[in-house]
Amino acid sequence: MADTPEAPAAEDAEAPQKSKMGGKGIMIGFVSIVVLVETALFFFLVPSAEEVSALAEARLIQSVQADQELAEAEDVEENSVEEFELGMYGETFSPLDTEDRYRVELTLFGLLKKKDQEKMETEFAAKQGRIRHAVRMKIRMSDLSELDENQLGLLQRRILTTCNHLLEDDLLLSVGFYNYQLIKE
Repeated sequence: MADTPEAPAAEDAEAPQKSKMGGKGIMIGFVSIVVLVETALFFFLVPSAEEVSALAEARLIQSVQADQELAEAEDVEENSVEEFELGMYGETFSPLDTEDRYRVELTLFGLLKKKDQEKMETEFAAKQGRIRHAVRMKIRMSDLSELDENQLGLLQRRILTTCNHLLEDDLLLSVGFYNYQLIKE
């Protein structure tokens, strides 16, 4: 009988060791599963270097295109043509070969780029008297045939050349008339 009671005592000593080994096994199994799941997620969800490179390149291309479109829009806006009023003129003159008197009434405007608008306003304010005098002289020195409405191109070119000559830069692209009347008095 002495052998019998010792056997259960040996089994009781092995039971805590088995429960410790069973707990360690469960812990090792859990950690192994977590590591395997993380590894699988890394391989399937994290993009490769080529994919990251392609995505970065696509974003860079989109950014460059957006900047280019914005620059083109600003350039188009800066180079758009605006009108600038150069004043109203009413000149009475007598052509060289005749004693008749005529009156020319017109409102003159110039076309210029939008980016030059501010510079033109400054220069026109500083040189308005000289420009008005030069335009009046071009009108008075013109032949009667040049003042005919069908022949105004020559007068326009002369006025444009004179105005651009008086300005620091050739700011005016062309000149034109809002109203134009040649009246025999």
